[in-house]
Amino acid sequence: MRRRRPSLPFTTLGRMDRLRLAGERLMPGPNVPFPPMEAQLVEQLPTGDRWQYEPKWDGFRGVLENDDGELALWSRNGRPLLRYFPELRTLGPMLPPHSALDGEIVIELGGRLDFDAMQMRLHPAESRIRKLSAETPATYIAFDILLWRGEAVHERPLAERRAELERHAKGFRLSPISRDAAVAAHWLERLEVIGLDGVIAKRLDLPYRPGSRDAVSKVKHHKTADCVIVGY
Repeated sequence: MRRRRPSLPFTTLGRMDRLRLAGERLMPGPNVPFPPMEAQLVEQLPTGDRWQYEPKWDGFRGVLENDDGELALWSRNGRPLLRYFPELRTLGPMLPPHSALDGEIVIELGGRLDFDAMQMRLHPAESRIRKLSAETPATYIAFDILLWRGEAVHERPLAERRAELERHAKGFRLSPISRDAAVAAHWLERLEVIGLDGVIAKRLDLPYRPGSRDAVSKVKHHKTADCVIVGY
């Protein structure tokens, strides 16, 4: 009698094998520019007509994609995140097939962004995730458009992409923007109290550059303290 080869327990399989068995896709669609653009840390905000400014959200980066009717949410490292934030599935009807947005997943508690609450979502138990999603629901904040109904919007300069984002992404929460460096400086000084992580500056004249830091700079709020060091 032919003996069947014993199967490995699900918990002992590698991450890629678990995703295959769960029926999840392993990577974004072939037309999605990936990995996401990164930002170069700088000491001062760049100024001039070529720059657009945005708050730097303190959450998880997320590329939201509808690949022929299947909604997916990818981390900056290509990990699927939708299972940890099931409440964001409600965004699916607003994103047509062959479309993708770039943005940030955040949780707001008591008027502040709460990164600790974000980390609590990375839990293996589905029941725990469902409970947290009801108690502390996450929000997806879109700040760029990559694809729309198959059109490679990411190949266009940021000034045009932002206009397309505002035109198409109805119902999504969009990150505020400004081209005024004084407004960006105000954000940097005042918005830390609600949990923002700094200010992002993006080149208006450049296309989306996957994995590159050439088109984006970031400035973080500096904290200072008077300290006395005593030795004996």
